[in-house]
Amino acid sequence: MKGALGARCVLAALLPGACAAPTVSLREGARTYTAERYETVLERWTRVGHAYTFQGLEDQIAVTATFESWDFRWAYVVRYASDFRLSPSARTQLLDTSLREARRENVFYVALYTQSRRWGELTRPTSAWRVLLVDDHENAIAPIAVDPLARPGALERTYFPYTTVWRQVYRVRFPRRVSVPGRGEVEFLGDQVRFFLLRFAGPLGHTDLRWSVEG
Repeated sequence: MKGALGARCVLAALLPGACAAPTVSLREGARTYTAERYETVLERWTRVGHAYTFQGLEDQIAVTATFESWDFRWAYVVRYASDFRLSPSARTQLLDTSLREARRENVFYVALYTQSRRWGELTRPTSAWRVLLVDDHENAIAPIAVDPLARPGALERTYFPYTTVWRQVYRVRFPRRVSVPGRGEVEFLGDQVRFFLLRFAGPLGHTDLRWSVEG
């Protein structure tokens, strides 16, 4: 890839409609990915958002996020196992661990830039931004955890190449199942969801990163 994802993301941000984001599938099940397919899968599950100043000349926030879905995790593990020359049994164990997490939580890898670094510290009360997961009926849930990656290393910069020294990096975790009055526990992103948003909002503006779902 080496810049291809970043170039496409910049193009999509500057020319809406010039590079439409691909639809995604939330279906589980086995995949047949090779290590070479990782960059294509990464692009499918990655979105870019901006909130600009009133004059539109500067970013209040620039954010790129990858949904670490069932599908994405499968491709990630295949690439990781290939790079580290893992044995088949070690790869299977790593995949099983990752997919178990996918069944518990909806996790997003987030890299963001803000004019003031303090405003972009999502774990602090001084943050100017609140992040929510929103479904196609405008139901919204807050994260159950926001885990900062203080010093992203070779793994993050290789597998998420939009990671840079100018950006703050987090894993933002949401519950996969939520309680609904009269219905009990249900999948927040269930079978019928048409799209979902990762929303960043606050006094400086807002931006929605959108994933449209197949079918």
